Amino acid sequence: MTPPGTPGPVVCPLCERAIPPAQRDAHHLVPKSKGGRQTEFLHRVCHRQIHALLTETELARQYATVDALLAHPELQAFVAWVKTKPDDFFVRTRKSTRVRGRKR
Repeated sequence: MTPPGTPGPVVCPLCERAIPPAQRDAHHLVPKSKGGRQTEFLHRVCHRQIHALLTETELARQYATVDALLAHPELQAFVAWVKTKPDDFFVRTRKSTRVRGRKR
């Protein structure tokens, strides 16, 4: 049982699983290179998937909120899949060929 006043586990706003401290990444909703400051804690695997699918320009212009990220079809499919995994699950992520060809 968690003592009163103790914060609960940090939950990933994408996959809604608890994030173990070793798997916790701070994601800038608008990339720092585009002037962003606000962050959300995400699972490392979720964070890497975002950057594998989307460029920094796309993140800044179209996907600067958790709701907007969840509306992306490929990210929706990833989230549905990763929700079935244990909280400490991690797998290598590869950038999509579309994102690999663009710098920003």
